[in-house]
This record gives sequence, structure tokens and C-alpha cells, in this order.
Amino acid sequence: WPIAHQPLLSYTGVTICDTADIMARSGLRRIGIFGGGTVGGGIVEILRRKQTVLRSLCLSDCGLIISKICVRDPNKPRDFVIPEGCSIVTDYDAILSDPAIDVVVEVMGGVDEARGVVFESLRAGKDVVTANKALIAKYLPEIDALVQEVNAARERPVEFRYEAAVCGGIPVIRSLLNDFVGDDVTMLAGIVNGCTNFVLTGMERDGWSYEESLARAAELGYAESDPALDVGGFDARSKLRILMRLAFGLDVDENEIAARGIRDLTKDDFEYARMLGGTIKIMGVARTPPSETGTREVSAYVSPVYVAADDAFAHVSYATNAVEIVSENLQATTLTGQGAGRYPTANSCVNDILALARGDSTAPLPFGPKNEEARFVNDFTSQFYVRLNYSDTFGIVRQCGEICEECGVGIHSLLQNPVSDKSNATFVMVTDNVPASAIKRVAARLEALSWCKGQVFHMPVLREGTIK
Repeated sequence: WPIAHQPLLSYTGVTICDTADIMARSGLRRIGIFGGGTVGGGIVEILRRKQTVLRSLCLSDCGLIISKICVRDPNKPRDFVIPEGCSIVTDYDAILSDPAIDVVVEVMGGVDEARGVVFESLRAGKDVVTANKALIAKYLPEIDALVQEVNAARERPVEFRYEAAVCGGIPVIRSLLNDFVGDDVTMLAGIVNGCTNFVLTGMERDGWSYEESLARAAELGYAESDPALDVGGFDARSKLRILMRLAFGLDVDENEIAARGIRDLTKDDFEYARMLGGTIKIMGVARTPPSETGTREVSAYVSPVYVAADDAFAHVSYATNAVEIVSENLQATTLTGQGAGRYPTANSCVNDILALARGDSTAPLPFGPKNEEARFVNDFTSQFYVRLNYSDTFGIVRQCGEICEECGVGIHSLLQNPVSDKSNATFVMVTDNVPASAIKRVAARLEALSWCKGQVFHMPVLREGTIK
């Protein structure tokens, strides 16, 4: 800006134009942020650090100002600089009812209160940016309908942006919305939770127990104080549900998607995986086979999976995320990066804010078009790794073979480490390609036998043919 002019604020998150220019232009965007914690502070800091670069982009005809930040405790010390002229408020209506604020950023967490903030913002004609995957997974159809309802009566459409909701800093939402429009996705597979990938990497590479690895994840900030949503696979399931809508045009209740977490994994499982020539990752997977009728049957699950050592996913370590999109035109596309943390998540929020400032639009379909021909099937076919804990007796292998035969499950191979304690030993069956429903029947029948100790652990093999 000219030397004679002072910037609109000494720090406005981003000051793109000087005072006289901004006040004369209609492109000024005033931002209200709900949440002044890790991600909210990251957004403010990125906008402050990058203001010179942002001015050099095609944003010379607009300005971004952080007007208000809504927090629970206004007296809590913040680890970021509050922009000059920005108000710290505790009343939601201070932002929701402010007609000057036209962009609302929701990074407060939770579902119920966040739902009210997002829905009221959209109804008030404010663009929304959020990182809340739990909110979207639960209320996606309602959000989709509300955006269309609000925009039916508006000349300028209201936008709903959520890049940070899935895989933090990886631009998988933008990619699915923009890069696969002329393509047909046949599979999604992803390591989409940094906490659980960190835990499994620690168990495999460092020899830590599950408890030790989870404790290390908590020390580094990758695990919540209550990690149940992460280790139970539910966080990954919410993300997979969102990706399925974008990839297949399919809305499915996330509770319909089978989810198995990592609590039941042991060091023995990693030893057996190494014997098979691979490792174990927890992944969200959705597939649809080619169809000549136009009807697409989509199956999905979140589970630990066996991954061959030469698979790219085997080398995605610690808190890193990765998503593979398999499609008819592009074949396999893999996006890898940091899936959580202050700046990766905040970076995606900032990109959404800048897209709004540039006028890039996803309205009226923020989740892409629905495919009325797609339907969800709660079963899938795979090879399976099946681990049994047992107390040694005669006829165990025979009984396993009989039960598998009766359930239509072919046994590919058996593995067993040397037995040091016959009262508490393990062995593994690897099956042929069979339905998951058949494996569940086998497990239930084995668990009823006197020699079987505890639950039978089973997990899919990610790719067909990787266990020879």
C-alpha cells in the first residue's frame, strides 16, 4: 500500500488493501471465528504470517478481517496474537446476529452446539468454514438440504466449506469435488486417523505394547484425553462416510458402516504379519464393483487390515495420513500428508476462506451430486487373517476345518509361532476370498468351543492376491 496510507488494522489476520481502498470496495469479508483454541489460533497465526503473500494473490479487490472470536473463557491466556480491532466475545449472537460478519469459521468442536452455530449462520446468509467431521457425518443430508433451501431465494449463494474436516491438511475434499467429476471412483482406501497410525507404528517398529504406544501418542498430543473415538475406529468411520458421499454420491448412516478399532491387536499379530511379508494398518475402505446396469453397490468398513510390505500404505508412518482413490480414468491417485495438528488443519481452513474471497464456488452442491442408483451393502469379500487364542487339546485344527467348511470358508494357510505355554497359545488362519458375513459366522462358532479363549480376532487383507 502507499506509504501515506496506514493499513486497515495493524494486524487483521490479513490486511490485503489499505484503508481507503477497502472501504471503497464491496469485496470486504469480515470473519467471525467460533473457537480460540488450537485450530482457531492456528488460523489467526497463518493469516498474520502470510499477509504479504496473500496480497500478491488475485485478492487485490477484497479484504479479509477477523472481526470477532467467540470463546468459552475470555480470560484464558491465548498462545496467539489477538488481531488489533478484533473482539473476544462469549455470546454466540455477537457473531451470528452481526450483519457485518459474512464468514463464520466453526472450530469449536463438539456436535450439538456446533450444529446450532452452523445452521444459524447458513440461515443468516453467512458463508461457513468448518473442521468438524463429526457434525458433517451426522448431519450431512440436513446441511445439504439447508444450503439448497437458503440459496433458492438468494442471488449470491451461501457457501459451506469443510476441507479441514477430513485428513486435516490433505486436500482430499477439494480433489474429489474438482478432479473426479468426469471419472468414476471404484475404491477409496485411507489411513485417516493420525492417533491410531502412530500407535500401530510404535507397536510395529519400536516394539511398544498397545498401552505404551497410546501413552506416547498422548504425550505428543496425537491422542485425546479420552481416545475412544480414535482407537475404536469411529473417528475414521465419520471421515469415510463423508468421503463416500463425495466419491460415490451415496448417503449412508455412519452407524451402518462396520467399524473395528485397534484395542484387540497384539504384538503377536505384528509377528504373524511379518511372517506373511507385511504389516498392519487401520484403514477406512469403500469399494464398488463395475456395474453394467447402472446400479452401484458400495461396501465399506473401518478395520485393521493386513498390508503387504511393498504396498505404499505400509510406509505411511506415525501420525501421517494417506488416501488412495482408484478410478477408471486416473487409475490410482494417492494423497499423503499431515492429517491433524494445529497448522495442517488451520491451513485447510485458511484455504477455504481464501477460496471464498476469490469467489470459487461449490454451491449449490457442497457435497457433490447424489447418485440415486447407488446403494449400500453391509458386506464385502476379502481374504481374512483370523487369529485364535486357545488352550491346547486334540482336534483343534480338525474342528476349525469343519466349521470353516460348513460356513463356506476356504482356508488358504495356517501359521503358528513356537508354543511356550500350551494353556495360552495362538495360531492364525488365512482364508481364501470370502464374505465378511461368513467370517463372522465362523468366529461365533469357534468362540463357543471350550478350547477357544476369548474372542476370535479377524481382519481383512487390503488387496487381493498379496498373500500367496
